[in-house]
Amino acid sequence: MFDSIARAIPLAVPETGDFVPIQNTPESDEVTAVVTAVRDGLAALADPRSAPAMQRYMKSDMPFRGVRTPQRRGLARRITRELPFRDRNTWLQTVLRLWDDATYREERYVAIDLTGHRAVAHWQAPDLLPLYEHLIVTGAWWDFVDEIAINRIGPLLRQHFATVAPVLRHWAHAPDPWKRRAALLSQNASGASTDPALLNDCIEANLDEPSFFLRKAIGWALRQYARTDTRWVEDFVADHPGLSPLSRKEALRRR
Repeated sequence: MFDSIARAIPLAVPETGDFVPIQNTPESDEVTAVVTAVRDGLAALADPRSAPAMQRYMKSDMPFRGVRTPQRRGLARRITRELPFRDRNTWLQTVLRLWDDATYREERYVAIDLTGHRAVAHWQAPDLLPLYEHLIVTGAWWDFVDEIAINRIGPLLRQHFATVAPVLRHWAHAPDPWKRRAALLSQNASGASTDPALLNDCIEANLDEPSFFLRKAIGWALRQYARTDTRWVEDFVADHPGLSPLSRKEALRRR
């Protein structure tokens, strides 16, 4: 399904939450300019001595340049300022080109950075869920998935709950475990805006899953909500004896 996404611009949220590429547009010179600037910038910031350790820590098949997070984010801000996106399609094509054609892991990090820059905040809408789904499924690791779930999908959920919540409920049952993790973590930064019913549904859909990453996510999601409603979390844990020991430990851990 995802093989045909490379230059597709997602413009609709399907009811199932699965990606449907519906528009292909020619890549512009502006896209090429931004992608080149990102790659050249990362090469200039590269630290070959740090790169192998970063790759080992992340257990990544894709190599690293060795660029630290503050430097990388600074590069993304500078490029967005110097090469502003003319329109939404140019922005989306740039993100997809950086992501799908990445040679180094930092190129994918910058792609995610570009989706969160304040200059593109007005383009955030539920029709970006298929894009974020693509990044989640093809990224398939916690460093990508957690950032997208908490800081991209989470704000969309809070602003467009009626549209986004049904998709996340679908993801919570998806065959892909990273979509499940994204659904579980999507409210981690919601605080008092957390919807307990959605949190409950996403967790209950994954109670029997043996995956470490899902069990850890369940506990983390509960612990985050405990900062807002400790009693709800304590009651949930008490009412669900089937919670894994890891999920239970994480849920009740106090920082």
